[in-house]
Amino acid sequence: MRKFVTYVIVIPLALVFAAFGAANWHSVRVSFDPFDPNDPTLAVGMPLFALIIVVAILGVIAGGMATWFGQRHWRRAARGHEADARDARAQLADLQAAHAALRGEPARLVPPSQGGLFGFGGRDKQGAAL
Repeated sequence: MRKFVTYVIVIPLALVFAAFGAANWHSVRVSFDPFDPNDPTLAVGMPLFALIIVVAILGVIAGGMATWFGQRHWRRAARGHEADARDARAQLADLQAAHAALRGEPARLVPPSQGGLFGFGGRDKQGAAL
């Protein structure tokens, strides 16, 4: 699927950007002074395609930061649920050991949980062993 996306979307998009850059090589003046736009001390001259690329990069960075900060509630809740699940697994292992001791069975060893980045049981999201 990634190769398909690369061939169908990314490569033609790169060609369009290259053609745009070649067609818009002329220099434009960008002024950062809202009161006197003709003041050369707060103005920068750059090619139009470079200006558009810089603005696009800044927009992607700003959007990524806004998304990251907007999702902090969900990340905090996921950490809390992960801790609750870890505690519940530990409590279940203790109860199973106590039940086995009451029945007179030998205690089974429970492998330590490998929670964290790749989840429990040493497997990633697709189920592959680590």
